[in-house]
Parts: sequence; C-alpha cells; structure tokens
Amino acid sequence: MTRKLFGTDGVRGQANSWPMTAEMALKLGAAAGRYFRRDGRNAHRVVIGKDTRLSGYMLENALTAGLTSTGMNVLLLGPVPTPAVGFLTRSMRADIGIMISASHNPAEDNGIKFFGPDGFKLSDEAEAEIEQIVGSAITPAQPQNIGRAKRIDDGLGRYIEYAKTTFPRRGQLAGLKVVVDCANGAAYRAAPEVLWELGAEVIPVGVAPNGHNINDRCGSTHTDTAAEAVVAHGADLGISLDGDADRVMILDETGRVADGDQIMALLAARWADAGQLRGGALVATVMSNLGLERFLEGRGLRLERTKVGDRYVVERMRAGGFNLGGEQSGHIVMTDYATTGDGLIAGLQFLAAMVETGERASDLVRQFETVPQMLTNVRYAAGQEPLSAASVQAAIADAEARLQGKGRLLIRKSGTEPLIRVMAECEDDAILGDVVGGIVAALSA
Repeated sequence: MTRKLFGTDGVRGQANSWPMTAEMALKLGAAAGRYFRRDGRNAHRVVIGKDTRLSGYMLENALTAGLTSTGMNVLLLGPVPTPAVGFLTRSMRADIGIMISASHNPAEDNGIKFFGPDGFKLSDEAEAEIEQIVGSAITPAQPQNIGRAKRIDDGLGRYIEYAKTTFPRRGQLAGLKVVVDCANGAAYRAAPEVLWELGAEVIPVGVAPNGHNINDRCGSTHTDTAAEAVVAHGADLGISLDGDADRVMILDETGRVADGDQIMALLAARWADAGQLRGGALVATVMSNLGLERFLEGRGLRLERTKVGDRYVVERMRAGGFNLGGEQSGHIVMTDYATTGDGLIAGLQFLAAMVETGERASDLVRQFETVPQMLTNVRYAAGQEPLSAASVQAAIADAEARLQGKGRLLIRKSGTEPLIRVMAECEDDAILGDVVGGIVAALSA
C-alpha cells in the first residue's frame, strides 16, 4: 500500500489544511481506536498530549471524538513533551499514546504522532494498517460501549519526577547557572522545574506560549536566543529544546553550540569507558557528520547508520540491542531512560558529565573536528517531482564524480515538509560549495 497520510514522523501538515483538519483527525482517532480494539475488549485507554499550538485544541477534540466513538477511554494530558507521552503510555498501561505536535515546525503547522503500548512509536506496518482503516468504513462501538474522556492532572508531574531520577543522585546542580530555552513549547513548565529542583539556578527562556509563538526565534532551531541569554547572564550552560522537547542543542558558557553529533560523541565515549554502551556502537542517521564516524572508530566503536528519522534510529537500536543513538538535529535516544528522543534528559546527561568531570561546558562540547558539511533545503510545489528532472539528475551525477574519494553526497525528500534536502561533506570547501550550488540551481530552475 502506498502511504499518503503518514510521513517519517506521523501525520503532519498545515493546520486546517489536508491532512491536518478536524475531519481527518476524527477519522485517524477512529481508525487508531479500531486498530487497537481488534480483540473486542472494552477496557482500552489512550493518553493524548500536545504542545502549545493553537490548533492543538481542535485536533485534540477531534481525536477524542474519534477514539471514544470506537470505545476507547481517553486520558488528556494537556501540554507535555513528546517523550512524556511515550513514558506515560507505558506507565499508565495505555494501548495508545498520541502526541499532537509538529515538533520544530512553525506554529501554523501541526502533526499527530502515535505510540504503541510499549511506549515506542508505531512501526511503518502499523501506520500503514491505520491508514488503510481510515480509507474504509469504520464500525463504531455500540452505544453502551462508547468511551469516556477526562483530563489527567498529574501526568506532567509524573514525568518531572521520572526525569529527575535519570540524573545521578551523587551529583547535584547547586552552583551551576543554566539557561533553558523551551521554544514556547511543550516543555515550558517541565524543563525549568526539573533543573531547579535538582539545584540549578535557572534562567528560563521561551516559557510564555500564546498559541502562536512556538519555535518563533527561539528553541533548538534558533539557538541565538539561548546563546545571548547564556552570555548575558554568565551561565555555565545553555539547553535549547524544540517545540515538543524531543530534541536539544547544548550551548557552552561562551554560547558555542554543540549539535546532536557532538552530544552523542560525548555520551558514547563516556558510556563506553564505563562499560555501559551496549553493542559497542552508536546508531545515527546518514546525516551525521563523517567526523563522528572517525571519532568512534578511533575508540574502537562503530557507527551504525540508518535513514533519516528518529523512529528508524530506534528500530535499529531495538533490533541490535543498542542503547544510544540519535540524529545530528538533536534527537538523542537513550533507551535506558526513554523510548524516544528526550531533549531534557539528554541535557541532564550533559550536566552529569560536567559535574562528574569538573570540566566546563566548553571543554566538553567539541569532541571531534567536523568534516565541512553543507545542507541546503529547496522547497517545491505540491505535485512536483523535481528529482526526476534530467537537469537535476545530471547535476547530481556531476557532483558525485567530483566528490569521489573526497566526501559524500546525500539528497532526499523531507518526510515532514515539501523540501528537497541537499547535503554534502568534503574537506575542500570550494568543491563543497560548487557541488551543492549546482544541484540547488538545477532544483530551483
């Protein structure tokens, strides 16, 4: 079956436009309810979380209607980080977890992510089955079996308490000043509270959501805001989250940024030294820098690459028994602690490294020298297939020939936006600029 609704991270689009409409959310809720109620039991439950987008109210109500129409009981968590939904799905013995969020995208977008009863995101096969049910007639529950819905007040508190347990008890954060940028998103309450309760002096940024300002000049995709706050307040560290807090960028005391590759390198080295890195490998995507691969090889460790999407990282981790993985974009997946990327817990692990080594953040954020990398996004119109054009194919072939033995090229469609992502790595900056520029020009023609 060709999937049309689901991308690399659930269903996503502009709010009130297909597929992010109330009508489609209702159908998705009913389809998910039918998928998980195939054994006929009536005691099923769903937890639903959301970020701070205005459209979250609309989608939450529509999903709830669809789910309860098939007999599912819905527990509404309100604004919580995406990893909290994964945690609470398993903790509360729910059959489904749903997160309403478009992650790092602007406020006018939204998305719907599904988690299975184990707290992990659904497989491609499960999503394909739900999509097939959406397109067919969905049998509703009998009137006496319609589900109930209620607000859960302690869900966020449960996650906060759990997040604190992932920080080593012997290491407290007293004496450390930490900037945390919550992107006016889902972690605007949880992240500052966790850090403060662990003893840090907290400088909160991006904690005034109004439904429209999520990811707006703040968060992990706009680290200048956190960097300015770090320098202005003389902070020891900056933690910059995205709108649903499943990814993070770390900033040292000078405002310099460490992306997901550098954070993973630090954790992999520390965990390997402590005998905690299972399988002697780190799982990352094809987007991770060649420098990370060389760093790991120098320590006798492996880099296992997957296609782009934290769900594929997690699938490889589970299949291979690995416990550390992630993406350059800041998804850090630590299955000892969470079922999906957790920006807050990753930030706590970085803080643990600072506390245990006594080193400054600037001593830890640069674990390896990156191979020069250039990434350019080219937007295309709906219905177009720009990669099939002969001129684009010729530009790609020329780029591959020029990079032979000197670097690598990766071109892919975004799974969440109408973008072609052109990425290349090469030690020669001139060649790097030429090959990316040539492909971008062909795509834009």
